[in-house]
Amino acid sequence: MPDGDDMAKVFKALADTTRRRLLDRLRADNGQTLGALCRDLGMTRQGITQHLALLESAGLIATVRHGREKLHYLNPVPLHEIHRRWIAKFELPDLDALATLKDDLERENRPMDKPRLLYVTYIATTPELLWTALTDPEVTARYWEHRNVSGWAKGDRWEHVRLTDGGVDVVGTILEIDPPRRLSHDWASPADADVPARHSRVTFDLEPVGDAVRLTVTHEDLPADQYEGTAQGWAKVLSSLKSLLETGQPLPFSVLCS
Repeated sequence: MPDGDDMAKVFKALADTTRRRLLDRLRADNGQTLGALCRDLGMTRQGITQHLALLESAGLIATVRHGREKLHYLNPVPLHEIHRRWIAKFELPDLDALATLKDDLERENRPMDKPRLLYVTYIATTPELLWTALTDPEVTARYWEHRNVSGWAKGDRWEHVRLTDGGVDVVGTILEIDPPRRLSHDWASPADADVPARHSRVTFDLEPVGDAVRLTVTHEDLPADQYEGTAQGWAKVLSSLKSLLETGQPLPFSVLCS
């Protein structure tokens, strides 16, 4: 997240007790309706709506439509930016909860019809350049330490290939592709390629907003044993992608692997 007004919005949003309680509720139970968030807070729906609007403006929550309902999700990307800028270099064990961010999203027994992970970040670039960064294997190699390799047509195989030895960590199939707006593919370890119950789904939605692009990444139907590592990994990868497109330099691989 850049300096200036955007960072000021994050700290202003976090300064209010009610807004912190709303974030705590989403941390414990991500993907809630307005009605659910209003329970026991002793405020009107209008008051809660105003707090949620400020949190969304700061990028600390994201919303998606689920049928007739509007679901609210904690977005950990700005929190990871704060961690990376002011906390990570000290590597203090007492700050492990902030460093990993798992408590910001993790919840047991989450209903399967909700996205399991939802990330939103704004990147000062164009949809075309961001699309290239998601699909060009040489660009993905710069910020992800993997090449994303595919023919990039619906039904094509997709592979997440390590730079170190050419091994494949993740495989999948392209499910939707609409450049430069939407990309969706399933996600599984090579050992689980033929086990549909172990497959999850990743969707990238790109939306121009002024001189930036709003990137929404949804990772759903994750097997429980993959949730923690995946939740930690996405925040770091998206920060590295943002850094590459805005400054020309990704995060060091030592940060991605920490």
